[in-house]
Amino acid sequence: MLRHLLQRSLDLLIVLFGISVIVFLMIRLIPGDAVAIMLGANTEVTPERIAAMRGALGLDRPLLEQYWVWLSHALRGDFGTSIWTGRPVMQEIAAQIWPTFQLTLFSLVLGAGLAIPVGCLMAHWRGGRADLVLRVGAIAGLTIPSFWLGIVMLITVATLAPSFASLGYVPFSEDPLGNLQRLLLPAIALALPILANLSRLVRTAMLDALGQDYIRTARAKGLGERAVLYRHALRNALIPFVTSVGIMTGYLLGGAIVVEQVFSIPGLGRLILGAIAERNYPLVQATILVVTVGFVLVNALVDFAYALIDPRLRTAS
Repeated sequence: MLRHLLQRSLDLLIVLFGISVIVFLMIRLIPGDAVAIMLGANTEVTPERIAAMRGALGLDRPLLEQYWVWLSHALRGDFGTSIWTGRPVMQEIAAQIWPTFQLTLFSLVLGAGLAIPVGCLMAHWRGGRADLVLRVGAIAGLTIPSFWLGIVMLITVATLAPSFASLGYVPFSEDPLGNLQRLLLPAIALALPILANLSRLVRTAMLDALGQDYIRTARAKGLGERAVLYRHALRNALIPFVTSVGIMTGYLLGGAIVVEQVFSIPGLGRLILGAIAERNYPLVQATILVVTVGFVLVNALVDFAYALIDPRLRTAS
C-alpha cells in the first residue's frame, strides 16, 4: 500500500512539472510579440513601453532563466501583478475562486450523491419499466448541455416563481439561505450530466458484481437482498465509480466557467474570460495553472481513495 502511494506521488510530481512547463510556455509560444499583443492596438504603445513591459514580465531574460524565476515565484504563490489593475494575481484569483469552488463542490455532491442510489435502483429493477424510464432519463441527461438547461430553468423559474433569487452570488457567511438559493439552479444544471453518467456506471458495475460467485454465496448463506445489494455488491461497484468522480470533477470545472456566465456568478469563469478579453496574460496564465493543478490534485486524491477501496492493491503492496 505504501509503495503504491509513493509511486502515485512520484507520478503526480512529474505531471505537475509537465503542467508548469506547458503553462509557462503559453505566452512565450504566442506568434508575434506577446507584449505587443497584451498592450493591444493602443496609440500610446511605444518601443520604450514595450521594452519596459517585457522587462517587468522577465521576457528579456534567457528562456531557462525565465522558467526558473517564474517557477520559484509560483511555488511561493507569487504570479506577479495584474497588468490592468496592478493587484497581485493571486489576490485576483483568491477573490473569485470561492464561488467556483462552492458551485463545483455542490454540483459534485448533488450529482455523485444521487447517482449511487439511482444506479442501485436501476440494477435492482433491471429489465423493468422503472429501469427503462431511468435509463432513458440518464441518456437525456447526457445529451442536454448544462448552459442550455440553466437558461431553461431561469426562464421557467422567472415565470412560475418571480421572487425566487436565481442570479448573482451572496457569500455563505453573509446569507446562508440566499447563498444556497442562488447556487441551487446552477448546481442542478451542472449535476444532471454527472448524475446521468455516474448512475449508468453504477448500474453496470452493480449488475456485474451481482453476477459474481461471492454474491451467490452470500445469498446461499441466507443474507437478505438489501444486505447483498448494499453491503457486498455496492462496495465493489464503487471502485469504477470513485475513479470516474475525478474525471467528472474536471468536467465540472470546465462547465462551471460557462454556467457562471448564465447565472451571473462572479467566479473563475468570469475572471478567465475577462482576462482573455483584456489580454491580461499573467492572470490568464495563473488562473489556468490553478484550475489545472486543482484538477490534477483531485484526481490524485481519487486515486488514493481507489487504493483504499480496492483490497487487491493493499494485499499486493
